[in-house]
Amino acid sequence: MKPFGYPTNRLVIFWREALVIGLATVGGGAFALLGMPAAWLSGSMLISAVVALVRPLPNLRRPWFDSTMMLSGAILGSAVTPEALAAVARYPTSLVLLLVGATVIMFATGAYLRHVARWPWIDALLASAPGALSTVLAVAQEKGANIGRISVVQLFRLLVLVALLPSVMQLSGAAAGMPVPDIKSVDAGTMFGVAMAGLALGLVFERLGLSAPLMFGATFASASLHGSGLVEGALPMPIQIAVQILLGATMGGRIAHIPRGELKGLFPLAIGGFAVSIGVAFLFAWPAAWLANVSYASGMAAFAPGGLEAMAMLAFAMGLDTLYVGAHHLVRFVAIGLAMPLVLSRVKSAPPR
Repeated sequence: MKPFGYPTNRLVIFWREALVIGLATVGGGAFALLGMPAAWLSGSMLISAVVALVRPLPNLRRPWFDSTMMLSGAILGSAVTPEALAAVARYPTSLVLLLVGATVIMFATGAYLRHVARWPWIDALLASAPGALSTVLAVAQEKGANIGRISVVQLFRLLVLVALLPSVMQLSGAAAGMPVPDIKSVDAGTMFGVAMAGLALGLVFERLGLSAPLMFGATFASASLHGSGLVEGALPMPIQIAVQILLGATMGGRIAHIPRGELKGLFPLAIGGFAVSIGVAFLFAWPAAWLANVSYASGMAAFAPGGLEAMAMLAFAMGLDTLYVGAHHLVRFVAIGLAMPLVLSRVKSAPPR
């Protein structure tokens, strides 16, 4: 019986995973049609969570997660272009304020979740990390943290920023929108080379005991290749969309595992955490924008604790100083990527659930 049943079980698993990915694709596509930044990530995550609350969905197997993390790192590392590195050098004081502000955001919001919600420090700090959502997810997976409630707080902050920040910027006098420039895509051979370099470095990071080694290995390998000018262009857009859909499906499914009573209690915590993080961010944005001689709207977009992709798209759409905004989000992402494995290595992993 086993020889006949085994392929059938594998086929059932395949179709269940196909259903999960298909649902996530529908959600991402709906958000994309609405023109929301980070649409494929937030839309796929939201519909996966809603559907799974009605009927539990199967988790995607580990190979899906590992390949998604590696490709996500390759995508994020491609933002480290020579032009971006040159832009970073233009705003030294503003960038120092950014790093100080990001640290204050993470620990202030983390302290709020720790002492008000009584969360473990590992969950509180990951939920408070300003941006770098895929990095947070990878570390949470490795540390055994509560990905569901971490994702609720992170997604709430992202969606509120996307919905409300443009209106706030308009009130501050931002200029009219401007088109998003075309981004060159690498060919299949180059993409394979970047991925293999990331895998090799990820295996080294794994031997060193770092959290989320595949994610960080791919990020730093891609950043080195792009920053040096050896590789030009990002991964093709269909690959980027597929990665965001898989990330959204993974996070949305984990949210559905939270008991409904606890889920209801997470929204007041998410609102409070958002208020703390955005208040600190805008407090640091004002002197930074003044010192860099850019508009306060650009300062708000640069210091807002949202994802790199979402805030960059908002900057394009609002006609802001895209180099200033992009340089700040790039530096924050790299800083979080470097510091998070070291900081969280001193924080105990969550007990098995």
